[in-house]
Amino acid sequence: MRHLHKWIFSVMLTAAMLACSGMAQAAERATKEEAVAMVKKAVAYYKANGREKSLVAFSDQSGPFRDRELFLIVLDPKGTAVAHTALKKMIGANIMDLKDQNGVEIIKSFYKAVEKNNSGWSAEYTFINPASQQLEPKLTYVEKVDDLLIACGYHFLKTK
Repeated sequence: MRHLHKWIFSVMLTAAMLACSGMAQAAERATKEEAVAMVKKAVAYYKANGREKSLVAFSDQSGPFRDRELFLIVLDPKGTAVAHTALKKMIGANIMDLKDQNGVEIIKSFYKAVEKNNSGWSAEYTFINPASQQLEPKLTYVEKVDDLLIACGYHFLKTK
């Protein structure tokens, strides 16, 4: 009986710890402001260090341009990823026609976002959050520098 009580206590303690870690992860969700700050940091780095060094840094998965679900994607004028902090296999791929499950043209919305002011927000789309591995709504902040788009998105939960 005593072993049963210890086992139940262990299970309850583990469940409480998991619940708290889930709440901590939710509290650590990246924000809109952090996505903008990531792009601003990348633009400053690009201007200080040039294209070649920047594209290497922007593709470093453990470098300063990766934070939780925040990562950079850098696109050339034709929609080819020239840097990608989260998925190296995307580098060199033309993703201009990428759509979400609802038909939102994700990359084309990046180009549309920079048409007037060389910066702006994408259309809302659904994408897998690398932190939670769940499909979630996402917005991406984009800035145009030279002929490149530097983008960073954040996932958010819709409230009812």
